[in-house]
Amino acid sequence: MSLLRPDPRRTRPAYPVLLLVAAVLAGCGTDEPVAGPVWDGPSTVATGDQPATPTAPAGAPTPSGTPSATPDAAALRRVFPVRADNVAYHPTHSGYPGTDIFADCGEPVVAVTDGTVLEVSRVDRFRRNGPLGPYNGGLSVSLLGDDGVRYYGSHLSVVDPGIEAGVRVRSGQRLGEVGRTGNANNVCHLHFGLSPRCTGHDDWWIRRGVVWPAKYLDSWRGKGNRSPAAAVTAWEREHGCPRAPRGSSGAG
Repeated sequence: MSLLRPDPRRTRPAYPVLLLVAAVLAGCGTDEPVAGPVWDGPSTVATGDQPATPTAPAGAPTPSGTPSATPDAAALRRVFPVRADNVAYHPTHSGYPGTDIFADCGEPVVAVTDGTVLEVSRVDRFRRNGPLGPYNGGLSVSLLGDDGVRYYGSHLSVVDPGIEAGVRVRSGQRLGEVGRTGNANNVCHLHFGLSPRCTGHDDWWIRRGVVWPAKYLDSWRGKGNRSPAAAVTAWEREHGCPRAPRGSSGAG
């Protein structure tokens, strides 16, 4: 049974009944492919929102070399990552911490906070018969916020010109458009993940999300400014940067 409208730019499931259906059927993690330079794979364990144990002074390097959350991290402005009136998301996700934000294809995807672009995928390499893992996200962008959190969005239809690794962006700046590339199963949505930056190897199983985003999205959508920095830092202190996904299948 098709969940799609004839208009190719409006292929969003009906709300709220199909949100859980989309999580299972269109979920960005159950159908894992390919190894290589792009992303979306299973992560390991979600954390709560407790402050990190003070094992190092603020601003000290974490295991990945990313500065830890500083006292002014909470003061950074944060915004909801999709600029649209008609959006919906659910608090859970298939297989690993993340959130699918359902909106019409073509709606703007924006930077959550001030930071530097880390990784950009402008080519959809996902194939259902491919190896497991990193190409699930299709067209994707990740941003290292000035709070030390990596903000990741995938399944884009377009990555805007000028959005390249190393470019500085501001909170609310447009990065691209909602789409259905990768393993989005032809459903327009943005997969959104929170994680630490890990260096020295491709880490799609971390980049796609290690901390549940819904409570932060709730805050930002309501014009709040809740910070995920402490939860992400705590996760990294506990897990480091695993160099491979758990399990041979890559499913988290």
